[in-house]
Amino acid sequence: MMTSQPEWDAYLAQMEQLLGVKLDDERRAELHAQFSRIAAMAAPLLAFPLDERVDIAGVYKA
Repeated sequence: MMTSQPEWDAYLAQMEQLLGVKLDDERRAELHAQFSRIAAMAAPLLAFPLDERVDIAGVYKA
């Protein structure tokens, strides 16, 4: 399954607005780099095929 790369610039702009936080260009660039690194690390795990019969996660019931 092929997925497109996230648009980190658009995501950061939306989060700035929603959270009411103003980022300078240097901080925005560093966040973009960090999100890209995290996505690259997660890609192999997300691409790992799971058998349809495997439970993805248990359900907690109190």
